[in-house]
Amino acid sequence: MKILRPIMVLTAVVSLSACGNLDKMDEVKALNETNAVGNAFTQKLTEEYRSYVNREMKTYDDHADALHFARKGLSAARGDMVMPEPVTDWNILPGHAGDLISARTRLVNVFSLGAREMQPDLSAYAQTRFDCWIEEQEENFQQDQISSCKAQALDAIAQLEAALPSAPAPVLEPVAAAEPFDVNPAEPMKAEDAVYIVFFDFDESSLNASALSIIDAAAQEAKTRNLNRINLTGFTDTSGSRDYNQKLSMKRGNIVRDALAQRGVDANIISVDYRGESELLVQTADDVREPANRRTQITFE
Repeated sequence: MKILRPIMVLTAVVSLSACGNLDKMDEVKALNETNAVGNAFTQKLTEEYRSYVNREMKTYDDHADALHFARKGLSAARGDMVMPEPVTDWNILPGHAGDLISARTRLVNVFSLGAREMQPDLSAYAQTRFDCWIEEQEENFQQDQISSCKAQALDAIAQLEAALPSAPAPVLEPVAAAEPFDVNPAEPMKAEDAVYIVFFDFDESSLNASALSIIDAAAQEAKTRNLNRINLTGFTDTSGSRDYNQKLSMKRGNIVRDALAQRGVDANIISVDYRGESELLVQTADDVREPANRRTQITFE
């Protein structure tokens, strides 16, 4: 994890080291002794972080990361809705960042569609396995641990997507033609129940690979339906001024509109709205960079 390390004189380091270790142990101890409140998801998330923190402390003697995740566990124990780790907060090599960004986008997407309420245990497991993956990937030397956490996270995310019919899975390759609808088809999902969320990098209105895969899925879905309208709503996080964020959210809505039109969706039925930093998906204080809030939402009528 990225940690700012201010330059100190040696005497200050020596005098503070014992106190720092005590603080770490106190927060880990507090997590082990806390009784979690909140909903089923936050309570299970507390358990998952507790287990992970104890492993980091006892097996790997990793005090820094144990402290970080103990704090997340304590926040979850208070009932706070703690999010998966932002990829930009970690020193990840460029060759590994893409998979993490894609996985986090998928995870936040299913969370926004109700996975934490419908599948609280699996959602908590998916989040802590993702956090384990990103922590191990930054260290980048225990390949077995990286592979294990990655596989567990991706499997859990896939299970959540399968459990939520309205959750669009990113389309990474061309999809074969659907089977004809004359062989006992299941009842199709209502158009108004379909929700697609395109996420953006910080201060960006351009579309990365993960965003394009979501747009591909939305375009494919739109072309199979007789739609009256496609609604696009752009949002930002709270970093920056309100006026700037209002304009940025407009750009995010417009670029998704253009991308849908390029994929054959009728531009005449696409409506674009923009809300700036209002209606946050994850509630934060002002001037906070939160990846889940940097988005354009696609809905159908």
